[in-house]
Amino acid sequence: MSVNAVTHLNYRGDARAALTFYQSVFGGDLVLVTYKDAGNVQEPSEADQVMWGQVAAASGFRVMAYDVPARMPWQQGENAFFVSLRGETTEEVTGYWEKLAAGATVLQPLEPAQWAPLYGMLQDRFGVTWVVDVVSGYDAP
Repeated sequence: MSVNAVTHLNYRGDARAALTFYQSVFGGDLVLVTYKDAGNVQEPSEADQVMWGQVAAASGFRVMAYDVPARMPWQQGENAFFVSLRGETTEEVTGYWEKLAAGATVLQPLEPAQWAPLYGMLQDRFGVTWVVDVVSGYDAP
């Protein structure tokens, strides 16, 4: 079993450009999943924005990003990142979740999602937002 903690950057419409830039700097593979790809379009004008993206390089560099939907509050420089915690099994991820949740505010309960066997989001007692999920393959339609 292994778990990875990765910086998850938050943008308002610039995630694709930012990840493309980081790929040009660090190399590696770029993966982009739009809200439309994931079947999670709540605002038609945001369908092609990034719901989840990642640059992963052989050097070990990894960063994730997404476009915060307009319905959610966001100010550049405030809540600019999450920590993404990804594990290989539901048991492993649930164990970390239960410990992180002590004194935390749960923003999205840990439960199955369309794109992962488990996904949840919480703000820990120190104010850090964690996105927690079980790694799974994603096949874009």
